[in-house]
Formats: sequence, structure tokens, C-alpha cells
Amino acid sequence: MTLPAPYPPLASGGDGLDRYPTDPRALAARMAAIYGAPVDQVLPVRGLTHGLELVWRLAARDGGAVEAPKAEPYDSLAAIYPTKGEAAAVVVRALGSPEAVAEMAARVFPALLVVDEGLIEFSDSVSAVTVVADHPNLVVLRSLSLAYGLAGARVGAAVARPEVLARLASVREPYALPEPLVRLAMQALDPSRMIETGERIASVRRERERIARELGRQMTVEPGVGPIVMARPENAAAMLAALRTYGVDADLSGDRLRLPISIRPEVNDRLLAAFGLTPAKRRPARVGQAVRDTKETRIVCAVDLDAAGPIRIETGVGFFDHMLEQIAAHGGFSLRLQCEGDLHTDPHHTIEDSAIALGQALKQALGERRGIARYGFVLAMDEAEAHVALDLSGRPYPVFEGRFETPYIGEYRTDLTAHVFRSLAEAMGAAVHIKVTGQDDHHKTEAAYKGFGRALRQAIRIEGDAVPSTKGVL
Repeated sequence: MTLPAPYPPLASGGDGLDRYPTDPRALAARMAAIYGAPVDQVLPVRGLTHGLELVWRLAARDGGAVEAPKAEPYDSLAAIYPTKGEAAAVVVRALGSPEAVAEMAARVFPALLVVDEGLIEFSDSVSAVTVVADHPNLVVLRSLSLAYGLAGARVGAAVARPEVLARLASVREPYALPEPLVRLAMQALDPSRMIETGERIASVRRERERIARELGRQMTVEPGVGPIVMARPENAAAMLAALRTYGVDADLSGDRLRLPISIRPEVNDRLLAAFGLTPAKRRPARVGQAVRDTKETRIVCAVDLDAAGPIRIETGVGFFDHMLEQIAAHGGFSLRLQCEGDLHTDPHHTIEDSAIALGQALKQALGERRGIARYGFVLAMDEAEAHVALDLSGRPYPVFEGRFETPYIGEYRTDLTAHVFRSLAEAMGAAVHIKVTGQDDHHKTEAAYKGFGRALRQAIRIEGDAVPSTKGVL
């Protein structure tokens, strides 16, 4: 079944160019995969407010009235009750169980039950999308604003049975989702972004729990949902002024303070300092991220040199994933790398571009390289031996000595091993000298990657505050 919404045809002009090259139906398909729903149950909209606006339009057309119900435990936002015998809708902000949503949907039938799940990614709740198919009056609204980094773009989705989406589409304006928003949303939901999106959400949740725990020593705190904490200080207005002197943009909600939570611990430390809490001293974070999008690959790579995990790698080339895991595990740092590449042609582009992205992320994380040990290591693996000399000098110089008789290990091309280390050396700005010998090509390859990881572990180790160079700069 196709989407019930009226999309413009993908027509071509006389010059052969598509007039609508980005089809919103492709976005609906990607959202459906993310939300775990059939594509005919997903209607892209301009964020939560647009989804609610469509419900309001539907109610206005049908003569509905707006009221504010008291419906614990549903944390109601508003309700549109039927007038003149025609059903409209009930709108709630609910992060409860699907069973509770299902019970309420049955209770308000035939009115629509519209559930706002704009922040569900930051909670442990199970989405009401899981019960949409069983209820002909249930609409679930989702958003890409916070969880997927599109706060300024306003893109979301209404998830409902096709006949309900057809009703919403009947009051939707033409070309409701501009093409630039579709392109941004497609990029944000690209499979290459999913590992880092998950880690960003997890980081916000960890920071939210840390801030709630620290503030809870002084006052009543409600952890909240999403990147906020609700706190009740003795003098909320005075604390609001103090927070602003620390550059924290909080706001009042009655007698509570609505406190923003950043993904960056050092920013949240300023929030704690405003409350007179002294956070633990920390070195500037040694983190780096590289985003590499080409016609052949789409890659997001992130590293944290001062954290042992998580390590998650998905390139589509199993053995190469294992080798990158060896670099991170033996290097003692967190690595998240996800690549969508043209594996239908050859793994060359995926392997090469992933190495470039890793090198770029490491270079960014190293910064001015102050206090690092700088130099490298040697490693043996069974009959194989890898000699690795590494200098994080800022000057790229790759040297690789070694031969492989086996052309492939799984889908990994062994002739690309030298290319990987050359790409790493050039992208991160380092002299990387590797000499590998042995009989088993699997062992030789793995020894080279493990040796590089161990050399990197030694070289990135913090030994002081000085730049390790008589020139004073690397």
C-alpha cells in the first residue's frame, strides 16, 4: 500500500532534470525503519507542532472544541472533544506503557488519541507505535529535533493506521515538507549516523543522571525527560540569575527551574558551579569526530582518547571491523565508526575512507598534542612479528614493509593493509613505520593492527603538560 498523502510526481523537465529529486516517500521509508512501523503507517510532518496543527485543523473542520482534561497518569496536554455528534481528538504527552495508551485509546474511541513522543528516545519507555496497528483512533507523533540533532529543521512524523493518515493528509497544505528539510532528515537518519546518534543520546542521559544526583544533595530534583532536569531551589529567581552569570540558559517553570543538560560534561560543570557545587577537575576532553560523505561512502567516526569504551564499528567488512576494534582495544580508547559504502563494487572505498576518517578523528582529538608521550612499540603474534615505530609529530610519513600471499581474508583485501596505514599516517599527521613478517597472513595482518594500537596507546599517554618537542609545537 502506498502512502495516503498526496506527494508531487517525480516528473522530469525538458532538460532531463528531476523537479522533485528528493521524494518524501523515501523519508517515510527511513522513518518507518527507525520506528519499527510499516511505511504506510508513517507520514512525515514538520515536527510535533505541525502534527498537532493538522489535528487542530481536522477538529476545526469537524466542529470540534478544545478543552484541557485531567487524565492521570497521562500528563495531558490538551483535548479536542466531539461536538455536534462528531468525534475529534484527545492529545496527551505520554511516556507510559503501550498498555496504558491502548486502554486510553479504547476509552476515548471514536475520538482520536494523539500521543506526543517527542522525547521518548531519552527514556526507557516502549513506544506506543507498537500498538498503533490495533487501534483505529491512535496517532503517535515523533520528532527528529533533539534525539537526531535537527532542532532547527523541524521534521517529525505522525504514525497511525493508513485510514487515519488519510484524514490528516486531507487537511495538510501542499508541499508541506520542503525539500531542504527532507534532505537534512535523510542525512540525519542515514544508517552511517546511527551509532553516533545512539551514543549522543546515551551521553545526555548519563549527564542528566549525574547532574540530578549532584543537585539532589541540596534540593528536590525531578530528573525529567530529554536533555533537562527540573529542580526546586529555595529561591528559584535568584538561582536563575546566578546560572546566567555562568552562561547557563535556564528558565522558570512555576517554582521550578528548568535546567538544560549538555552532552559536554565541562558545560554541565558550569551549571553545578552556579549552585556552589565544585565539580571534579578534569583535563579538556580529548575527543574527535570526522564525518566523511562522498559518492562512494558515508562515514561518521568518533574517538575519545581518555575513555576505554564504547567500541562499536560497522563498515560492512567483517574482518576490517575486527581489525579496527583491535586498534581501539589495544590503543585503550573509545572508537565509534559506522560506514555505508559501495560494497557492491568492492571494499576498497569503504576501507580507505574509514581509515581516513579514523585518522582525521584522531588528529582532532590530539589537538596541540600537549603532554603526550609521542612515540611507539613492537608486537609479536604467534609466528608473526610486527615492528611498529610511531611518531605523533604532526608530519605524515608512512612506511610499510610486508607481503601477503592470501588476496582476501573474508571480504578484506590484504593488499589494502599498507594503504590503511598510509591513510592513517596522512590523515592524523604521524610517522608510521611498520614491518611485518611471518607465515600466516591472518596473523601478520592482525599483528600489524594490534601493534599499531599498542604503539598508539603508548604515544597518546599523558606524561605532563609540555608539548614533546624542542620547537614547542607539533
